[in-house]
Amino acid sequence: MSAIAGLWRLDGRPDAAAGCARMLASQEIYGPHDGKYWSEGSIAMGRRLFRTLPEDAYDRQPLHSVDGRLVLVADVRLDNREELSSALGLAVSDARQLCDAAILLRCLTRWGADALDRLVGDFAFALWDSSERKLLLARDILGQRPLHYHRGKGFFAFASMPRGLHALPEIPYAPDEQAMAEFVTLMPQVGPRSFFTDVARVEAGHVATITRDGITSRRYWNPLRPEATRVLAGGADDYVEGLRHHLDLATRSMLRGAGGTVATHLSAGYDSASVTATAARLLAPTRGTVVAFTAVPRRDYRGPSPSDQIGDEGPLAAATAAMHPNIEHVLIRTGHLSPLEELDRYFALFDRPILNLCNAVWTCAINAAARERKLTILLTGQMGNLTLSYSGVELLPELLRAGRIIRLMREAAKLVGRGNMSWRGVLANSLGPYLPAWLWQRVSRAKSSTWDVRKYTAIRGDRLVSLDLPRLAKERGSDFFCRPRKRAFESRLWALSRVDLGNYNKGILAGWGIDQRDPTADKRLVEYCLRVPTEQFLANGETRALARRALSDRLPQVVLNERAKGYQVVDWHEGLSAARGEVEAELSRLLPCAPAARTLDIERLQNLVSNWPDEGWERQDVASSYRLALLRGISAGHFLRKASGTNA
Repeated sequence: MSAIAGLWRLDGRPDAAAGCARMLASQEIYGPHDGKYWSEGSIAMGRRLFRTLPEDAYDRQPLHSVDGRLVLVADVRLDNREELSSALGLAVSDARQLCDAAILLRCLTRWGADALDRLVGDFAFALWDSSERKLLLARDILGQRPLHYHRGKGFFAFASMPRGLHALPEIPYAPDEQAMAEFVTLMPQVGPRSFFTDVARVEAGHVATITRDGITSRRYWNPLRPEATRVLAGGADDYVEGLRHHLDLATRSMLRGAGGTVATHLSAGYDSASVTATAARLLAPTRGTVVAFTAVPRRDYRGPSPSDQIGDEGPLAAATAAMHPNIEHVLIRTGHLSPLEELDRYFALFDRPILNLCNAVWTCAINAAARERKLTILLTGQMGNLTLSYSGVELLPELLRAGRIIRLMREAAKLVGRGNMSWRGVLANSLGPYLPAWLWQRVSRAKSSTWDVRKYTAIRGDRLVSLDLPRLAKERGSDFFCRPRKRAFESRLWALSRVDLGNYNKGILAGWGIDQRDPTADKRLVEYCLRVPTEQFLANGETRALARRALSDRLPQVVLNERAKGYQVVDWHEGLSAARGEVEAELSRLLPCAPAARTLDIERLQNLVSNWPDEGWERQDVASSYRLALLRGISAGHFLRKASGTNA
């Protein structure tokens, strides 16, 4: 990985090199192994290197094209190196001595911006064209690597992380209150806005072009193009083999640089389990091993779990591990830890607020355990629900829209008969997308008070209204009442793009030396799953039907047959309760912070602390108030006060 930065003095001042050097120095934690920059009077670009790949030994960035016209700095891992090298006509021996950035530059030299369509992997890069005096910035399709920028009076600057931009005194250091209000209410992160004032982000799957005249941005990844939306034809066995092929291909690509051992997340569900099992199968011929980490409650925990959820994922995860002799299964217990303990560190590492402080406790504990074992690559399955293990529930409104009522009724009866859905759920998912908005909202409120955004978030009511957040949410294809969607394709595509993980991945690398990779987010796998007919995912009343069939060669039946979802660290409330004093202290620090006071209903959060429950933590209303509203409010408030310099 690399942290990149650049400065273009549009007014012609010749001090770009000094500014670029400051920006790189401020990002050294993301690239401690080497740092270099190139400058030519009014423009300078550079990178800080964190070696995670064998080919990083040959990284000599910034890189120049043969004719000297192009200059590249890139944070990149190409998962289709061999394919690209072959298309470029590179000999295998030559390609082995090229870092990924060097292959990327050759692609950009040969195909220009069209090269982006050929790339598979995680990347963020900046390309300077000296002949046309323009700069290109681009990110991978799901934004696994971060890239931010600022255009000021007489200059343009870019950096992997906001802290790189804030090394320049001309760029203000303050939180973006609009973005923070949207974060608190769980709105999709759409558009170039970041969490800092006047700091923009290159959106995932986009390329931005910068000239003296301004900035233009376009989506280069077009999953709506005809060849990407055309449904794949074939029999049931063909889809099974296709999914297996793409999962194997994605996982194999992301094992590069792992040596003989890789770390993984391993839950009770399909996604991380399928990645773990696949990695074990691929490493077995060379006697490689997988160290699989599972977050579980303390040994003697006897508290209840939320309805229809698995409170202890350890036994099912162990069943997956037992199926593969080269998996070492490690249990991580973190329920006793305070979710507030690392707030300052999170702020320093991620340059953004944490979405779920409860999950951050156990994910960071897994990172620390992997680091203790000197493991540097950790595989996850974060996008699996939208790709390989997609449920297929949007088949119901698709059948209704197509007028296939008999098939709809048969599928609905089997769903209910197998216990996968209630009749109420069938009606909601089938009719909900077609109901008038006002009627769906009324039905949702009658069904559960937790659909009220004020119940599960810490947003102030007047802030919700003054920023017109319900309207903005609707414009972004969302709402605060979780209305079902009409089509599977659009539903998954929207969900894939709603969260930007780039800062998190970069912060994990800096904080723990862990390169986190997600095979379920592989471009080839994503596009394949989007093209599979919805009827393959929901069949004969079985949700996740395709995954159930395809993963039968690598996951045990006890895991494949489990309908309940895992509930990570069911004893999370114990650490939170022990930290009640910390919660009170943090809330008191938010009171004099004007941005926090404008955004958060601090009085409500204080009332939650005053009325601390002794039991009932498994109930949805309690979890919505404390796990979601309180902790996400604290996460947002802490970011606001640190970024605004209040009680820093």
